[in-house]
Amino acid sequence: MKKRILIVGGVAGGATAAAHARRKSEDAEIIIFEKGPHVSFANCGLPYYVGGEITEKKDLLVQTPEGLRSRFNLDVRVMSEVVTIDSENRKVEIFDSRSEKKYWETFDDLVLSTGASPLKPPIPGIDLEGHFTVRNIPDIEAIKTWIANHKPCKAVVVGGGFIGLEMVEQLHRLEIEITVVEALPQVMAPLDPEMAAWLHQKLREKNVKLHLDDPVSKFEKSEDVQASILELKSGQRIPADVVILGLGVRPEIKLGKDAGLEIGERGGFRVNDLLQTSAPNIWAIGDAIEVRDFVTGNWTLIPLAGPANRQGRIVAENIFGNSIKYPGTCGTSILRLFDLAVASTGANEKILKMNKIPYDVIHLHPPSHASYYPGAFPLTMKVLFNPQTGKLLGAQMIGKDGVDKRIDVFATALKAGMTVHDLEDLELAYAPPFGSAKDPINLAGMVAGHIIKGEVQNCQWHEIAKLDPGKTIVLDVRDEDEREEGYISGSLHIPLPELRNRFLELPKDLEIIVYCQSGQRSYFSCCFLAQQGFKVKNLSGAYRTWKAATNQ
Repeated sequence: MKKRILIVGGVAGGATAAAHARRKSEDAEIIIFEKGPHVSFANCGLPYYVGGEITEKKDLLVQTPEGLRSRFNLDVRVMSEVVTIDSENRKVEIFDSRSEKKYWETFDDLVLSTGASPLKPPIPGIDLEGHFTVRNIPDIEAIKTWIANHKPCKAVVVGGGFIGLEMVEQLHRLEIEITVVEALPQVMAPLDPEMAAWLHQKLREKNVKLHLDDPVSKFEKSEDVQASILELKSGQRIPADVVILGLGVRPEIKLGKDAGLEIGERGGFRVNDLLQTSAPNIWAIGDAIEVRDFVTGNWTLIPLAGPANRQGRIVAENIFGNSIKYPGTCGTSILRLFDLAVASTGANEKILKMNKIPYDVIHLHPPSHASYYPGAFPLTMKVLFNPQTGKLLGAQMIGKDGVDKRIDVFATALKAGMTVHDLEDLELAYAPPFGSAKDPINLAGMVAGHIIKGEVQNCQWHEIAKLDPGKTIVLDVRDEDEREEGYISGSLHIPLPELRNRFLELPKDLEIIVYCQSGQRSYFSCCFLAQQGFKVKNLSGAYRTWKAATNQ
């Protein structure tokens, strides 16, 4: 029998499911319903159209309805909103906004790829003119039109997540003065605080004003500005000629919820590992579903294009009789912020603590490629792993070059269940312009391996402020010129080249916390001092991490 497959929503998940279903069966009848004018567009590219890096709107259109029809023989119906699901009788009701008529279509299988909508909490004045969200092409056209007509001088971006920071970068290209307002104490929630601190530095370096841990309480209309005046919880008032709302997204579940489909505790469609909903022959994919966190196993929401694409393929396979299981999502992501790339995969420290998962942490700052070859810049890396087995749990990285390929190696290792010991043994491509003979990935494995084997103990940046001066001393083994540029208050200074001749100056009855600029020289120092009978710890990430995290 010929299958009749209806797909609600296009973009990454729905369009992929439709195209793959066609490859599985030339006889299937496949219909895509999209309530907007564009069935398959690059929503991840929308901010770059605002700033002019993507110059033509047509470049955002991955596929047009005509292209999908001619290439895959798909029935694509734009401006057509599915408004009712009758799961018992396997049919849906559609509203065609062009004809303003409703009609019904039956299905053998229904795929919900309804996506997620921008969060707009009930803050007074949030819907004022000049306030914009970033979800689709009409949204981005409205922003470009506003900027062209009003020529704003001051922009406020509410929310410091992916969309918010991407819009900051693009508005900066337009030479607009920017303020970021974030309810949390940091931008980029997937990062831990000491890693997000590097982004705070970069934003301030670019003259972006930051208001952290200070949510918006209301928006007021004013003749003095073109959009509104934002009043924050602290009472501070910020004028804005344009406001970008980047407060996150919420799964679009109303259609399925009204049909009685099970909704999870995180607010997305609850699906099994085959991506089936609670109703027979109804499947769900993409930003609208809850997925299993690959590290914790808990239900979570991870709205990313890569997982949505893979889910689309899996659903198409399973509709035609396979039983392919979706293994969960690692949350691998990357963002460009001016000249920095910031990326992460797996669990962060906050999630591991919340789930009471044992972990240890290392920070390191290796060069992006061979240090003697021009153009090497430090990578800032944080790696989380099981302290007994060494199993990789997560990684975060920031740098100017080489972040993308390293985070992909970490993501692959995480998915494969590899340990930090495996990272030591990876054979990775090396030439001076691209890497080092000991790649940063290898170094991360080696540093973590030293911790697991008990060859060195770590002290974390946040523990420095809690040290008892009667029981510990902090030792700086950097060179004199480095110390002149800043140091941890109260630390003793013995440069590494002098340590072998001066170690007797150190008290053996106190614990010694050793630091250098990036961690390598302090590790050497710890090895030496431990062999001389001292009780020592290495400051993980060294002075660079401590300085960024404490903003000193």
